[in-house]
Amino acid sequence: MNIAVIFAGGIGQRMKSKGLPKQFLSVHSKPIIIHTLEHFQQSGRIDAICISCVPEWIDYLKELIVKYNITKVKDIVPGGETGQMSIVNGLRAADRWAKEQDSSSRHVVLIHDGVRPLINDKLISDCVDSVEKYGSAITSVVVKETVLMVKDSDTNEIDHIPNRSNTRLARAPQCFWLDEILEAEEEEVAKGNINYIDSCSLMQTRGLKMHLVDGPMENIKVTTPDDFYSMRALLDAKENAQIYGED
Repeated sequence: MNIAVIFAGGIGQRMKSKGLPKQFLSVHSKPIIIHTLEHFQQSGRIDAICISCVPEWIDYLKELIVKYNITKVKDIVPGGETGQMSIVNGLRAADRWAKEQDSSSRHVVLIHDGVRPLINDKLISDCVDSVEKYGSAITSVVVKETVLMVKDSDTNEIDHIPNRSNTRLARAPQCFWLDEILEAEEEEVAKGNINYIDSCSLMQTRGLKMHLVDGPMENIKVTTPDDFYSMRALLDAKENAQIYGED
């Protein structure tokens, strides 16, 4: 089975949204997290969804799940003290559900931000295929501008400029065999390592060779007001394309 783990445990301090977590901000009459969840709900490759959420907003999220008929959600658990721990809590929930359904098989897990709603069905399918073939799928996009590696952040001295053709931006979903990523996470948590920026970084330190999957350039994470307005513009463009029959 293939399970999406959506982490929405943050409160979005950089969004300045007056107490409303960024994942619940409304765009096109729908909360951002619902836009995200609908992609996994509608995908024929996804069997279940588990979500880690800001604890005090779980009941509200449950209401949204019912309102928008997101039937694949099997569990909603509290987020953790760090982004990594929110992922761990979601993985634990996914593991519990998967073992109840089929304890004899391996399962694919797609780890995704609740505030990254501009994915598509092809990306989800490509990620599942990549895990089944290579054991991992790290969504990425080509770098379009020059990247500068800084030697000293105080002086802003440039250390070197990497070859742009060999540089990618990591995005989400980041996907693995569920048993493998959960075991790695649990071992790191036991050591007190709970601040990995993402699952790709954690698995890289463990020597896992990871496979990249190309994702859409518009697959941005909505973190700041600028991101919010960019996402809204992109959704407007998609809606206009449907209305006017554009490719």
